Amino acid sequence: MTQPIQKEINNGVATLTLNRPEVFNSFNREMALLLQAQLDVCEKDENVRAIILTGNGKAFCAGQDLKEVTDPELNPGFKKILEEHYNPIITKIRAIEKPIIAAVNGVAAGAGANIALACDIVIAHEKVSFIQAFSKIGLIPDSAGTFFLPRLIGFGKASALMMLGDKVTATEAEKLGMIYRVTSIDDFENEVATVANTLAQMPTKALGLTKRLLNESMSSTLEQQLNLEGKLQIEASETKDFAEGVNAFVEKRKPNFKGK
Repeated sequence: MTQPIQKEINNGVATLTLNRPEVFNSFNREMALLLQAQLDVCEKDENVRAIILTGNGKAFCAGQDLKEVTDPELNPGFKKILEEHYNPIITKIRAIEKPIIAAVNGVAAGAGANIALACDIVIAHEKVSFIQAFSKIGLIPDSAGTFFLPRLIGFGKASALMMLGDKVTATEAEKLGMIYRVTSIDDFENEVATVANTLAQMPTKALGLTKRLLNESMSSTLEQQLNLEGKLQIEASETKDFAEGVNAFVEKRKPNFKGK
């Protein structure tokens, strides 16, 4: 039986692939719960130092599978969908202290777009579009879209995109600061692999602490942020990777970080 989430680990990089291409990788309960489980495994696996989240086929993710919510037998209800599916996915993406790349290989709509935007680095190819599709069917943005998108591109632009449901091309998204990088279709896989492999060879603990600081910066005062930077800088300075980085600098060689 085909699994709705495929996982592959190679050279410290775990690739999690949304695998319901026949419905543009839209989420049902099975896929949502399995993605959470695989994220938990990646978090605990010391051999995983970077994570790629991508989709199989023509889409990254079209959001919620509407057949599930319109089926009287299968429909879990929106309370359960949000509290047990999407909210935990977003929480785990932000809580895992390892870099997570959204490799957006096709359309990212609704919850699919917002899951991508919750990742640390978003890379998309030139044919990709992002759509806040909720208003088209009488819903409101979820999956932390109202949290992340205004912070990425500004309140006014986010408001317009969410209300109008406009398509945003990957090129436009890069210009807006919504995503990190747009590539050609031909260069997409190589670019994602290069970034992921680079991250997997970096000081994982320091990257994780950086991620924690960025999370806290969303609600901290300047004083609180400065205090936390001081605390976590001490923690970073006690890692083996810091010692290796300093020794490599003194010895004028490339550091060999172990993620510890």
